[in-house]
Amino acid sequence: MLAATDSLEASMELLGYRGEAFYSDTFLEPRPLLHALRSDEPAVLLIDEIDKADQEFEAFLLELLSDFQISIPELGTVKAKHQPLVLLTSNDQRELSDALKRRCLHLYIPYPAAELEAQIVATRVPDLDARLREQLVAFIQHLREQDMKKLPAISETLDWARALVLLHADSLEHAQVADTLNLVLKTEQDVTLARELLPAWLRKLGKR
Repeated sequence: MLAATDSLEASMELLGYRGEAFYSDTFLEPRPLLHALRSDEPAVLLIDEIDKADQEFEAFLLELLSDFQISIPELGTVKAKHQPLVLLTSNDQRELSDALKRRCLHLYIPYPAAELEAQIVATRVPDLDARLREQLVAFIQHLREQDMKKLPAISETLDWARALVLLHADSLEHAQVADTLNLVLKTEQDVTLARELLPAWLRKLGKR
């Protein structure tokens, strides 16, 4: 394209007139949404924590979720070779639009019961002592009953369990719990509340 030019200025001028050449598939970087539509095999598309995305992205998804296609102004419309299975997760940090919710089936997943959470910990952190596992899960369940800004999720339970393994703990002790609560709770307000609750909870276990 530039073979006939003899200077940088001439090259830039020519490229300016041929700008449309750069709006082509050659210069398009496919991301997960486009990969899912172009996949030769049926795909599963996970859009995690949609409530943390901006509303513009949420609006962009409407075409994908209703027509399984994406319109790219410079290239046209890309339709799905196979209709992907789309999963969206949300922690309910903000209200999603009615238009988005109309395009989805809803499944509320609560925190697991103590027995199930203990099974998850046993599977993911097998080196944790069985008695400590029961104590840890019971304390996590107790924290979730409190009025906290951010209740601990299963991922925090597992992080705490792994830390206690590294610390060679065999039971919950006051000092150790107080020093590691920041693995479980993410705000100082919640950590302070948990430390206030800790003595009474440990007394139920017969500890001081």
